[in-house]
Amino acid sequence: MPKNDKPLGRGLGAMLGNMDIPVHKEPTQLVSGNTNIHISSIEANPYQPRTKFDEESLQELAQSIKTYGLIQPVTVRPVGNGKYQLISGERRFRAAQIAGLTEIPAFVRTVDDALSIQMALVENIQREDLNAIEIAMSYQMLMEECHFTQEQLGEKVGKTNTTISNYLRLLKLSTPVQVAVRDNQISMGHARALVPVEDEEIQAKLVKQIVNEQLSVRQTETLVKKTLEGIRNKKSKVKITLSDEVRSAQTAIAKKLNAKVNIKKDISGKGNIQIPFTSDEELKRLLNLLQ
Repeated sequence: MPKNDKPLGRGLGAMLGNMDIPVHKEPTQLVSGNTNIHISSIEANPYQPRTKFDEESLQELAQSIKTYGLIQPVTVRPVGNGKYQLISGERRFRAAQIAGLTEIPAFVRTVDDALSIQMALVENIQREDLNAIEIAMSYQMLMEECHFTQEQLGEKVGKTNTTISNYLRLLKLSTPVQVAVRDNQISMGHARALVPVEDEEIQAKLVKQIVNEQLSVRQTETLVKKTLEGIRNKKSKVKITLSDEVRSAQTAIAKKLNAKVNIKKDISGKGNIQIPFTSDEELKRLLNLLQ
């Protein structure tokens, strides 16, 4: 992964500049209908979930705008000193800049930060050209910054809880995996198959293998299953030497119970305490002592 790739899905405060965003309570108000605004007085929306815009597509839209003008107005809100902030329509805004327009049509609305987030994100989530990571980050932003539950979010964007959960799980993956999804190197299905793999280095290795070998989602699921089995087998084969403190405790418990006691642990620190017995009577005796 290139060194300049920033972690994705790791703290929305960083994405939003650590702004304290209030919960919206007042309804939005339309200040004016379709009106022309000088393009230099409009600033981008900091809540924009889209991190990449296809350059060729922007150039095509810019050429169309040069020929026919900007047909669909953008939506903005006043932010003082004659300036406006985009709520929706950033792709059109960027293409209009490329086309050299000095003014563009816009709907002007008065909204607070919280509703601006909702309007920008919900509008953008419905677009087909958002990648899965951008959608996942938008869902998380709406839930954390606007205090939505998954049920409320589902109602807002017309998705089921299962769908939203599947997207949110992508944000638990390591940065290399998220970047691979963002750059369309692997699909959301590939990424979901990698979620059970907790080790980030192993995740990164698997992504390289998926891309290099052009594995299908089903092949990826099989690869992940074999990888996890290998990890478990490796842990079980590693011999762990108990510390003096643990061995001393094992001896003391065995003496108190007058029974054999085995303490076992693996390389991760997980393990169990085994007390074997040979009859129902001995089991009852041990249970009485343990209680």
